Amino acid sequence: MIVYTFDRTLDGLLTAVFDAYALHHQSVELVVEGEQLPLFCDEVHQVETTEEKAQRVWAGVEKRLSPEALRMITVSWLSEQRELYSPLFHYIYKVFQQPVGSKSIERNFADPDVLEVTNIARRVMHEQLRMKQFMRFQKTKDGIYLGVVSPDHNVLPLIIHHFRDRFGDQQWLIYDAKRRYGYYFDLTEVLRMTFQNEDELPFNLEDGRLDEAVLSNDDQLFQDLWRTYFKAICIRERMNPKKQLNDMPRRYWKYMTEKQ
Repeated sequence: MIVYTFDRTLDGLLTAVFDAYALHHQSVELVVEGEQLPLFCDEVHQVETTEEKAQRVWAGVEKRLSPEALRMITVSWLSEQRELYSPLFHYIYKVFQQPVGSKSIERNFADPDVLEVTNIARRVMHEQLRMKQFMRFQKTKDGIYLGVVSPDHNVLPLIIHHFRDRFGDQQWLIYDAKRRYGYYFDLTEVLRMTFQNEDELPFNLEDGRLDEAVLSNDDQLFQDLWRTYFKAICIRERMNPKKQLNDMPRRYWKYMTEKQ
């Protein structure tokens, strides 16, 4: 078995495909630099990420796959799962084994690599839908709406356009507490942002709550009203905790007003 080590970037993975194709290596295991190598490793190849190589591979993939399949690949990458690397590598490698114009492998779900990449992408898409449903905002005294989340996958890039379209007349900041970055909309454009000093954050990373000093005067009232409404519409005789957990997993509760 030949092991390729790479820098955990998508460009690095695409460069690995370029190298494998050039060196005629097919039985390759992809490992992140610094990780323990698998047993029975015959050869190690260190991938030096090159933007030119990555662009050439991606351009070739664009010619051979549909827009839907390309999106599934980019969405799967947002999963940030270690288990994706080798299946995605082999999936893209197999794409180049198919002549241009021939039937694509993108719907060959009997292929384990195609199936794994597709399933991971679907899990990411499912979570981005939940983020749209479970996002809760708080209003600051200066009129900015804050939403804090901590998704399993890096889904913020997939949901920002939804909030840009839906709340285009409001300033808002959606922040990923797990990955320590967010997007701020200033009524004109959406800007990616990070905080240099987290000790000075105006909100708690653990539950997303704004400090009282910056919370708008009426937002606490609205939060209390929302909790009261949530309790009032609950029909105790019809409570189904198992279904509730299935529809609204517990890991999302800490940032949801009605669950605090």
